[in-house]
Amino acid sequence: MKKEILKIKDLYVSVNGKKILNGLNFSLNEGDIQVVMGPNGSGKSTFAEVLMGSFEYTVDSGEILLFQKDIKDLQSYKRAKMGLFLAFQHPIEVPGVNFGAFLHSAYKSIKNEDISIFEFIIKLKREAKNLGIEESFISRNLNEGLSGGEKKRMEILQIAVLKPKVVILDEIDSGLDIDGIKFVSNSINLLNSQGVSFIIITHQRKLLDSIEIDKVNLMHKGAIVKSSDETLIKDIEKRGYRDILKYE
Repeated sequence: MKKEILKIKDLYVSVNGKKILNGLNFSLNEGDIQVVMGPNGSGKSTFAEVLMGSFEYTVDSGEILLFQKDIKDLQSYKRAKMGLFLAFQHPIEVPGVNFGAFLHSAYKSIKNEDISIFEFIIKLKREAKNLGIEESFISRNLNEGLSGGEKKRMEILQIAVLKPKVVILDEIDSGLDIDGIKFVSNSINLLNSQGVSFIIITHQRKLLDSIEIDKVNLMHKGAIVKSSDETLIKDIEKRGYRDILKYE
């Protein structure tokens, strides 16, 4: 039986006094790949950012339990040290900051490991090779001058190196071509086989076609209103959100 590693109980969240999440309940087991879908404005990205500890939102009530510890009051970097990682839909560029040096600092902070930059770059190159990413990207500045697809590849490389316990992918497939989607789905499968659990927020089925999904969650008005297996994705594609939700 799989061990539960993340549990969200009756979570209510607001921003500037406006309710965004309304009694959201969610659980994730070790090794799971779960999908969160829903119409625009249903609270999916808020869900991701609240999990990671964004200061923009106010948790009014409820619990966010990671390894049975309530983390709702923890800062983002402390959540990262516990094993949470959020891959953004639009990764930011940081001019003048070398990718390898940035990730080296993040690795030492999160893992509490005193590894030299030389040893780390060897490790980084090995992970890049496993993923099929050119070594030249390691020496570039953080996302500077990269295309959208290249930025997503570097996000995946960060995950491969940091090996977080739970990764939230917030529409990482947005704007990707067929090759980019194939790269991301293959990387998810590889990293999942290495013990990484995933929460995938997406509107598209293409990314999910070659991934073995444990559960699909439908979000509406800030709450999970339906959970099922992969047949829910087909139902959404066939009927659309509006038709499904009028019966919920």
